[in-house]
Formats: sequence, structure tokens, C-alpha cells
Amino acid sequence: MATNEANAPAAQAETAAKPHGFRRKLVGRVKSNKQDKTVVVEVVRNSPDPMYKKYVRARERYKAHDEKNEYKVGDRVEIQEHRPISREKRWIVTKLISRPVEE
Repeated sequence: MATNEANAPAAQAETAAKPHGFRRKLVGRVKSNKQDKTVVVEVVRNSPDPMYKKYVRARERYKAHDEKNEYKVGDRVEIQEHRPISREKRWIVTKLISRPVEE
């Protein structure tokens, strides 16, 4: 019994550090950073049209949380699903992939 009680805090710490289930990750370009702690990320997908077999561009815009206001318009970023942060924000920016060249 003493060994189980000693391992209980370690088991709790292990479950607390364990990541959540599968969360989608998308890559897109920042289109707007005018809001505080929020960026609008546009994700463009190319999918074949079922009838004509041509590739069609489909774009979708997501509002993502940017805690430090560090991402700028034009940056390629990776966003990940998250619990609802506000009425429309359900994504967070996880990392910067590339930044456009500035002259």
C-alpha cells in the first residue's frame, strides 16, 4: 500500500503533462494582425474537382490566438486547434514557418 501512495503523485504529474487527443494542424499565411492578440490566417487548399478533374483552390480564414502579438502580415505560420478562446477563436499559432523577405 505504501508504494501505491508514493506513486500516486507521480501518476498525477504524468497525466497532467500528457498532451490532449488529436488536434488538427494547418499551415497558412497571416492576412491581418490588426486585432489585439489575434491574427487572421488564410489556409489555401487545392483539391481536384470531382467532375472536371481540375484542381480548384479553396480558401478558408481562421482567427488564431497570438499571445505576444509577434506575427506580421505575410508570415507563414502553423496553427493548431484549441479550446474556444472567444466567440470566433478556436485556434492558436504554434510556430513561425517563414517570414517574407524585407528590403
